[in-house]
Amino acid sequence: MGLSTRRERSLKKVRSLGSSQKEKSKDKTIVVEELKAKYSLQHLLKVTGLPKSVYYYHRNTLNRPCSNADLRVNIRDIYHKHKGRYGYRRITYALRAMGLVVNHKRVQRLMGELGLKSKVRPKRYKSYKGQVGRIAENVLKREFTAKKPNQKWVTDVTEFKVNDQKVYLSPIIDLFNQEVISYEVRTSVTLPLVTDMLKAATAKLLKHERPLIHSDQGWQYQNKQYQQHLKAHGLLQSMSRKGNCLDNAVAENFFGILKTEMYHNETFKDANELIENIKEYIDYYNNERIKLKLKGLSPIQYRNQALVAA
Repeated sequence: MGLSTRRERSLKKVRSLGSSQKEKSKDKTIVVEELKAKYSLQHLLKVTGLPKSVYYYHRNTLNRPCSNADLRVNIRDIYHKHKGRYGYRRITYALRAMGLVVNHKRVQRLMGELGLKSKVRPKRYKSYKGQVGRIAENVLKREFTAKKPNQKWVTDVTEFKVNDQKVYLSPIIDLFNQEVISYEVRTSVTLPLVTDMLKAATAKLLKHERPLIHSDQGWQYQNKQYQQHLKAHGLLQSMSRKGNCLDNAVAENFFGILKTEMYHNETFKDANELIENIKEYIDYYNNERIKLKLKGLSPIQYRNQALVAA
């Protein structure tokens, strides 16, 4: 593919990104700064629709120093915006994204002075396993990275309890950026919990995309209807070895994060309220919650940035 063709693709992707995400000019300036080593400034300003004068204004403010008083205000605002889910490392990334020059040790010290502590994750959680058997080999083999979106997926089911009711969540997570690309959340663990999730995920695939999908040995993933849908869309099935939760560590880790940040030590009046909170959290997780492994970006921000650079 020629350079002009690549640039045309980048132009379309960034225009789409800007219109759908309504990025602020400062956010676009940060993206331009990160990509200008690979692309000309003129091209990046064109595809982002960012005026040169606005770009230089924000670039000149990105490295301004910040007083402790201002930092305390910003730290407190970020902490409460994310409902106590951010520790000093993520808050440091968030401050830098605002254009503030700050060291993580300084943020840690100021958070201590403010009495702000992030929620502590429990060491273990229980996912819903159901009956288990053996169908597919462990093709994934704990290789939890992917070079592009929709190359490797993982899935699992976890259980919540509220009063005398149970709620089940079944997501598919893309190993490229750990984005939840589809999910179902219901009060019963019937087959549609998994098959409807799978149909929603495969509906988003491009014609050439054929991801590997990894799960445990749960009965849902052995069902003929589930496997027929995989076959119809050319997906390769992979399963964890029996008793090896680390074979699906990314899904387990996601459940641990979710339950720590929006479920444990929280009160819900009924299953419907819990379900709405789970939906809100997944939207927050995909679009806003930064991940240190993604260079301080949220999963969708990371994917969009990768599309710009492609």
